[in-house]
Amino acid sequence: MDGAYRAVWRWHFYAGLLVLPFLMLLALTGGIYLFQAEIEDALQRPVAEVTPAATQASPDAWLASARAAQPGVVVNLLRPAREDRAVRFTVREPDGDQRFVFVDPYTARVTGTTPAGGVTETVKQIHSLAIAGPWANLLIEIVAGWAIILVATGAYLWWPRKREVGVLTIRAKAGRPFWRDLHAVTGLYAGGIIVFLAVTGMPWSAVWGEQVMGAVKNTPWGRPPAPVAGAWQTAHHDDAPVGAGWTMEGMILHTPGHAHGDLATVLEAVDRQQLARPYILSIPSDPAATWTATAQVVKVEDSRALYVRPDGAVAADIGYAQFGPAAKAIEWGIYTHQGTQFGQANRILMLLGCIAIWVLSISGAIMWWRRRPKGRFGAPVAPPGRRLRAAVLGIVIPFCILYPLTGLSLLVALLLDQAVRAVRRLRPVAS
Repeated sequence: MDGAYRAVWRWHFYAGLLVLPFLMLLALTGGIYLFQAEIEDALQRPVAEVTPAATQASPDAWLASARAAQPGVVVNLLRPAREDRAVRFTVREPDGDQRFVFVDPYTARVTGTTPAGGVTETVKQIHSLAIAGPWANLLIEIVAGWAIILVATGAYLWWPRKREVGVLTIRAKAGRPFWRDLHAVTGLYAGGIIVFLAVTGMPWSAVWGEQVMGAVKNTPWGRPPAPVAGAWQTAHHDDAPVGAGWTMEGMILHTPGHAHGDLATVLEAVDRQQLARPYILSIPSDPAATWTATAQVVKVEDSRALYVRPDGAVAADIGYAQFGPAAKAIEWGIYTHQGTQFGQANRILMLLGCIAIWVLSISGAIMWWRRRPKGRFGAPVAPPGRRLRAAVLGIVIPFCILYPLTGLSLLVALLLDQAVRAVRRLRPVAS
């Protein structure tokens, strides 16, 4: 085994040690979230299913029923695509929690209430690590960067080097060759998907994502310019439009001089513009702010948001075609990441990537457990020579420049590695 191979193997081992538990969690929750629509429909069906009728009640009657059933502030409503589904209102309770209130659009009768978000929102919070607090989102960038390093170093280790078996197929022989082949071949076929998931998950990261947001959104490469009637403003709290997407996230328009509108007037204006259903209409608390209706679509090119004044006039109609090139690329990556852009094949491919992460993690752990010396940690021995270390750094440093938090974690790992090796050199030799 040459020194370069040993050096790359060592860092592949440490990269896996650092991030595989997190990757397994992200893969599990991400795989579940791919079926968000089906899960939500199944769980909400008992309160969301209604009997269609020839006429509908007034939207203001829907709103009155929702307010009567659930004390608090109504912040948005979901207008369903199906005729046999209730209108869903989101209500912020006095304690800050939110609940869904389902109202039959034909009778204005409340059919039931549930906690907002439900199971899939919890899965989403775990997937983004937001459930552990704002600081935990920092790990997303670190894990994604190290996942790319894992794939890059794994590709180097996989390279045949005159080996004819265990390259494209898995040897059926039980034991370490089987696990090694399973690990290598799975990584070969799924490595591209894993890198894609890591890169397209970055817009949600706390450092890289925020920096890219500022660099892209506020330039012609990102968010389209606001109409002459006003300028984009960042909404606060519940006034932020729901479902507006990454490019238009949190953006609203102010139209001074207009009184607070009524739901019926705004919904009539949205329907005149033929916005595809389902859509979410965000109801602002600021009487001068526009109401925002966002289409809940599965393909990025169908993205559309209407900014409606309280009197029913449309202040802006923003679609995917108006996004800058960088925003289009990022939005496309997000929809593909979520498994909706290319239909069922897209979802299956992303699911296979999530499964592959578990296969790689389990097979890697088994290989380590079988080869480790008894009573020792069993990390690959570091080869001597600065050139070999430079070769490894040549693989990982470009990713660390692109993802600063990954670079910082790499520096910490290097310092710890040097400290461990120094301690070993200082140990007294047993006589």
